[in-house]
Amino acid sequence: MKMTKKFDSLNDTFNVEGTIVSSEKEEIVEKIEKTSSANEDVKKDYEYTRGNLYSLIEKGQEAINGILELAQESEMPRAYEVAGQLIKNVADATDKLMDLQKKLKDIEQDSPKGPTTVNNALFVGSTAELAKLLKQQTQDSLD
Repeated sequence: MKMTKKFDSLNDTFNVEGTIVSSEKEEIVEKIEKTSSANEDVKKDYEYTRGNLYSLIEKGQEAINGILELAQESEMPRAYEVAGQLIKNVADATDKLMDLQKKLKDIEQDSPKGPTTVNNALFVGSTAELAKLLKQQTQDSLD
C-alpha cells in the first residue's frame, strides 16, 4: 500500500477516507417544474381552442339554417352552393374538435409521470489503483 501513503495528504486535504472504491448509490429525485407549467399551458390552450371551435360550429349551424331558408325561398343555385360550402366548413370544424381531443390524449401519454431516479457509482483513488482493481476483478470473474 505504498501508493495509499503517497496520497494520504490529499485524502486529508479533501477530507476523504483512504478507500479505493466506494460504490455508494445516490438517488436523485428531480421534480421538473417546467413539465407541470407546460401541462398547465397545454390545458389552457386546449380549453381556449375547444371553446373557439364550439363557437365556430354553433355560428356555422346558424349560418347554414339561414342560407338554407334563403336558398329555398329564392331557388337560386348559388345559394345552394354556399349552403353546401358552409356545411362542409362546419363538418371540418367538428373534425378539428375531435382531432384536438386526440392530440390532448397523445400529449398526456407522452408526458413523464413521477420522479426520475439516477444511480451513480463513485470511485475514489488514482487511475493506477483503478486499473489494478479492474484487472483484479476480471481475474476473479475468470476463476
